[in-house]
Formats: sequence, C-alpha cells, structure tokens
Amino acid sequence: MDSRRVTIHRTTRETDISVTLDPDSAAEPAVSTGVPFFDHMLASMSFHGGFALSVKGTGDLEVDPHHLVEDVGLVLGQALTGVLEKGPVARFGHAVVPMDEALSEVTIDVCGRPTLVLNAAFPQPRAGTFDLSLLREFFGGLSSAARISLHVDVRRGENAHHMAECAFKALGRALKGAYAPDRREMSTKGRIG
Repeated sequence: MDSRRVTIHRTTRETDISVTLDPDSAAEPAVSTGVPFFDHMLASMSFHGGFALSVKGTGDLEVDPHHLVEDVGLVLGQALTGVLEKGPVARFGHAVVPMDEALSEVTIDVCGRPTLVLNAAFPQPRAGTFDLSLLREFFGGLSSAARISLHVDVRRGENAHHMAECAFKALGRALKGAYAPDRREMSTKGRIG
C-alpha cells in the first residue's frame, strides 16, 4: 500500500499551523501549540488512536487561544481530507471510552457533509487554565474541514479534565476506524457527499 501520510501547513495573520498525519503508523505524538492542556488532548487522541501525529502551532495566544485551537481543528481536518484523497476508507468509526468516573462516545461518518453534534456539559468551565468552551471550536473546525459527520457525546463525569480527555481518546479510536483503508465503495450512490 502506498503511504497515506499527509502534511498540511496553514498560515494566517493569527496562526501558523503545521500538521503531519500518518494513519497507518504508530509513533510517539509530537504536539506543540503553546497551550499545554490542548497539547495533552491531541497527544492522547493520537496515542489511543494508534496513528502518528505531529502538530506544530503558534498563534496570537496573548489575545486568546481561540484562533489557535480552531485552526488546529481545521488543519487536522484538511489532513484527513488528504488521507481520503489517497483512496477509499471504511467510512464509519465509533468508540466509547471511560476515564475513571467519566464516559465519552464518538461516532464518525466520512460522508462529505460536515456536521457537528456535541453534547458535553462540563461541571467546571476550565481544565487548568484552558477554557473548555474552545473544544466546540476544535471539533467544529475538524468536522468542517474533513467534511465529516462528527458526534461527540460526553455521557457523564464529575471531573471536566477526565471528561474532555476520554472524549479525545474516543475521537482517536473513532478516527482510526473511520479512516482505515477499505476497497469497497463508500456509498451506494457511488460517491460521498
């Protein structure tokens, strides 16, 4: 099988993001955005998804991490689109992952129709200094740029850190399943979208 490794670089006035994704190779995640909690989430997603991920990002953090978090989602989504362009994938991915008292479920359809459904009621608004409302921006950017239907259900939990982390672990596993190579047609229509 030819390599499905993809590198995307995106620069704006607000951010400079580079993502390398290899869905067929497990490697130690290399994530550096200047936002420690977000780095921890992305590394956990890659590790538990069993795929190689490198993310290097800088942005106007003196203003707010919003632009950086959203743009990483966009660039990761573009990388997933690059993987899809290299051949058909399994299309559907699903994972339910616990972390202590928390439980999260992620379901993906690589369908060409960007949709985000996020159900998460975090009992604390922050994990450390990270504003958890920014996770909607990341998931939204990801689903939009990858053109996937992404359902993230944080079913329960008492610790917001645990809830977010098990969601990212489930996202990694669901991505691994959805983007597994598959020679079958991806849709009865003969195309997605």
